[in-house]
Amino acid sequence: MTTPGSSRPRAFAACVVASLALCGAGFAQSRALSVDESVKVDGETKMVIDGALKYLAAKQHLDGSWSVKEGLGSHPVAITGYTVLAFMATGNLPDEGEYAKNVSAGMQFLLDSIQPDGTFRNVAPGQYMYNHGIATVALAELYGESRSAAIRPKLEQLVAVILKAQDPAGGWRYTPQPRDADLSVTVMQTVALRAAQDAGLAIPQQSIDKAVEYVKSCYQPAKKGFSYQPGAPPGASRTAAAIYSLQVLGKYDDPSVKAGSDYLFTNLKDHGWWTYGNYYAAPAQYMIGGETWRKWYGQVNQALLRAVHREGGMAYWDPPIEGSQGVGSVFATAVYVHILAMPYHFLPLYQR
Repeated sequence: MTTPGSSRPRAFAACVVASLALCGAGFAQSRALSVDESVKVDGETKMVIDGALKYLAAKQHLDGSWSVKEGLGSHPVAITGYTVLAFMATGNLPDEGEYAKNVSAGMQFLLDSIQPDGTFRNVAPGQYMYNHGIATVALAELYGESRSAAIRPKLEQLVAVILKAQDPAGGWRYTPQPRDADLSVTVMQTVALRAAQDAGLAIPQQSIDKAVEYVKSCYQPAKKGFSYQPGAPPGASRTAAAIYSLQVLGKYDDPSVKAGSDYLFTNLKDHGWWTYGNYYAAPAQYMIGGETWRKWYGQVNQALLRAVHREGGMAYWDPPIEGSQGVGSVFATAVYVHILAMPYHFLPLYQR
């Protein structure tokens, strides 16, 4: 079993550097991968992470999926993607770690849910690309770690759907057609493309350039934040999504990334989109690193430890931090575990 602090993330990082050199400039144009070791998971946080993993394992369905709730509207594809990534962020893979069987079953559920046209079955059309994006990220990270022959062709199908759905302006919208765009959908597609390229798939430079152009078109210089769509007022969650997107697209040093990071410290508070916003803000601040990451992780860590419920060796968040958003305990717990475990450095996606 791999334990936090082992050499696996660094060894894989070296492989990613090699694959990027073979694939061309792509996303990470001028950055070698690095790991910020200044932030650690302390004992109390580790206990919460361990308890939350037990909780998530107990919530897995017999078909390998996780969901917000039972029945219609349960979003099993998306929630399985989020939960698999939470397990991976703590060092678990389909053949490695205490929860290897859970990861393997979740991976198989996602693979079995892919239809011949590269889309996932049983996903609400009006919210389709949210589900597609996060599930593609999970499978791309799994393929990058395993090089499984079973994943590669299906991952290529998923990426093809994303590329075909890119709007002429450079972003993505709810359905898998190139008809419109917004920042909240665009972020997960850019992350999926970056994860796929890190895993060795070829991504057209034109698609990367167009995505950068769209994200930057949502920037509001006077407020130093990003909007849902160009010309709209800026918001904290959208700013988190934007500066995360720009960094995975290779624009680490764009001035709007630093401006957006500062904007988050002032504006991403305890409100209705706290969970969603922090899922993007945490890796964005992590990639900035240094004092920015230390301060952000410290604040989020304290908020999460204050709100966690502990019961019978398990840990979970119900209601989530914001309470009113209705995202459910499984989704919230998966997201919060992912954030708390980032100092373990297990996911290559966040190395710059």
